[in-house]
Amino acid sequence: MTALLDRPLAFVDLETTGGMATHDRITEIAIITFDGSSTTSWSQLVNPDTRIPIQIERITGISNAMVADAPRFIDIAQEVFQRLENHLFIAHNVRFDYGFLKNEFKRIGIEFRSPVLCTVKLSRKLYPQYQRHNLDSLIERHNLIVSDRHRALADTQAIFDFWQLVHKSFAAEQITDVLKELTGRPSLPSHLDADLVDRLPEGHGVYLFYGENQLPIYVGKSKTVRKRVLAHFSGDHASAKEMNISQQVKRIDWIECSGEVESLLTEARLVKELQPTLNRQLRRSRDFCSWQLVDQGHGLWQPKLIYARDLDLGRQEHLYGLFKTAKEAQETLINVAKTEGLCTVTLGLEKGTIGKPCFARQLKRCKGACVGEESLLQHSMRLMEVLSQLKLHAWKFSGAALLPEGNVWHVIDAWCYLGTARTEDDVWSLLESGTPSFDRDTYRILVKHEKKMRGIVDKFAKHSRGRLEHLSA
Repeated sequence: MTALLDRPLAFVDLETTGGMATHDRITEIAIITFDGSSTTSWSQLVNPDTRIPIQIERITGISNAMVADAPRFIDIAQEVFQRLENHLFIAHNVRFDYGFLKNEFKRIGIEFRSPVLCTVKLSRKLYPQYQRHNLDSLIERHNLIVSDRHRALADTQAIFDFWQLVHKSFAAEQITDVLKELTGRPSLPSHLDADLVDRLPEGHGVYLFYGENQLPIYVGKSKTVRKRVLAHFSGDHASAKEMNISQQVKRIDWIECSGEVESLLTEARLVKELQPTLNRQLRRSRDFCSWQLVDQGHGLWQPKLIYARDLDLGRQEHLYGLFKTAKEAQETLINVAKTEGLCTVTLGLEKGTIGKPCFARQLKRCKGACVGEESLLQHSMRLMEVLSQLKLHAWKFSGAALLPEGNVWHVIDAWCYLGTARTEDDVWSLLESGTPSFDRDTYRILVKHEKKMRGIVDKFAKHSRGRLEHLSA
């Protein structure tokens, strides 16, 4: 143990039913404590009060039968707390293990806090020449002996062996400097709880800043929530916006998400619901509109401005662009006409009669659809081609679809987000809850992931509850 660490160490590894600390549960825990001279080792299977998914069982080797008679976390909580109390909590990807333990303690009414050290970050600092720093890479790189990979005690022993190796390979001063950097606590505004740093999640999620009287002032999202939240305050002197946040924020809350899509959807929804003062994007726009090309016959397709309230944007075809206002839509089409030499009379943007030159034709900026020098069909084809980049994707499924992300499904219908399901029953509940109104920002988020969606076959949705394997491409 280095001079910097004035407390004993606790090396920890957990096996769990999944990757989300707020939903999944612990199935095995191991702790190796070290006071600088002697060690103690302890491990225990844990009944998670839920089934272990088959894919997790294949990785860890821990089956539902193995944990059926094991103690629940509440039964071992006191021993776990005593083994970790006043120790430096060390783990590989420490936010995972620390987050799971904090949530397990929270479920039984115990607040658990501890200083932490991540051996992934330690490896990156000391071995920057290597790209990979996961536990398998460390085991192979440093010839660590592991008897039973993906079991808690074996993995904990590997982490402890890596710690011992580091102290044999580097000078004490160098290790001390790195540990100071990794265990140093980031600064927060003085009116915020300093222990907030330990509670912020490491992964994907949405965070909310509240000001006086619990009024929301800012909503943001990140794939590394803790890092992003702290970044707001580390640079608050260099940005007027960050300084404003730092001065106004009185409380911070967050929602952990399964991945980027859920984070984006949650952020968009909360900004519209809460209308935070410092968010400029994603605010609700009820009157957005789109151009729809209407077949007028004789080869003429003419744009008609359609508002969201008047049509099903998710399913109708020949729709182009999502504009905040009619003015924005008009300006876009006018610019297209100027750039491509389209006829403003033929487009319906200028009053006039086909057969007489439009104003643009008089300036030699129109290719002559108004006077018959270009056929209406050619004019329409050029219009469709130039607008193709703005064309909205029609909903290709006969009903709702699922977008998988991590261990959850996002339930989508006609580009409308019904919600996120973590169980099969959740899916059916969302399907029965009805479809919300079309939202421009939701569409823009989801359309990028259209290829990953899988449609729910109607007959199975009605008759095979609990059988999500019946999906169509």
